[in-house]
Amino acid sequence: MKLDSGGYADTVSQAADAVVAAERAGFDGAWVAETRLDPFVALAVAAERTERIELVSGIAVAFARNPMTVAVAANDLHLHSGGRFVLGLGSQVKPHITKRFGMPWSAPAARMREFVLAVRAIWAAFESGDRLSFTGEFYRHTLLTPFFNPGPNPHGNPRVLLAAVGERMTEVAGEVADGVLCHGFSTERYLREVTLPALERGRARAGKPLAGFEVSGPSFVATGATDEELATAVAEVRGQIAFYGSTPAYRGVLELHGWGGLQDDLNALAKRGRWAEMAGLVDDEVLHAFAVVGSPAEAAAEVRRRFGDVVDRFTLTTSGAPDPARWSAVRAALREADQRGAD
Repeated sequence: MKLDSGGYADTVSQAADAVVAAERAGFDGAWVAETRLDPFVALAVAAERTERIELVSGIAVAFARNPMTVAVAANDLHLHSGGRFVLGLGSQVKPHITKRFGMPWSAPAARMREFVLAVRAIWAAFESGDRLSFTGEFYRHTLLTPFFNPGPNPHGNPRVLLAAVGERMTEVAGEVADGVLCHGFSTERYLREVTLPALERGRARAGKPLAGFEVSGPSFVATGATDEELATAVAEVRGQIAFYGSTPAYRGVLELHGWGGLQDDLNALAKRGRWAEMAGLVDDEVLHAFAVVGSPAEAAAEVRRRFGDVVDRFTLTTSGAPDPARWSAVRAALREADQRGAD
């Protein structure tokens, strides 16, 4: 299982510093999210300051851009990093696309499928020099003169990981991507009963097996070396669960567990701006379904128990700025368990 570091940086410099720290700490990959900054810019800076670690946009908002801009940026980053870039894409939700980015929103799963196929068509034209000819329902790319073609990338094309929660988007990930980024707002049950079957349907549609397809697992972890540290971490994770649980797009995860009413209550508080009260609605049963909770050794053991047979990579992330050092004990315990398994 690959171990990645993640979080939500405030600045490009902070994000790049966190990637450097993650490489020094021995992580396999580092994610940069698109919240207050452009992940492509931050990863370009990080690429110059690192040598080994995989650099993942986690996520870049696809529908805020178009396939050509994403294809070019990803190609540039893959070349600049010596083949270490992984393109993590997500759709975001309708209000952000239409109100924050001022971009169109419709049929998100179908649009994302076409988006990824268009990016791949553009990369193929870079590689071959053949005429670009992609015409779909949402995107049309039919012009790429030699002056604007960067040519073949000596490192090949980046892998594409697609963020998905709902079944339709998850099927799309299985069909057109190289891996799936499971949202932190998932549970072991949801992963096994909803996500994996949807991925298998998507892979079957593409005529491919699930083997070799990369699954990046859910990532809420609350841990601490002392009772005080653990209590602080639990409070933070309750807040994260409440924040995501208020979003209608993620309701299906709660409904699987019979907690659909919780989404209504959280959404009502969110609409009234009563953010501080929301975490109080996340009881222990909900907390432990979504999050791994315990000492570093207990957390590592539980991550392996829940996800060790189905997840290829796991992200240790924070709700704020990335902090790889915070996860050093958990990472060490996971690696020790891996070594025992190898022996």
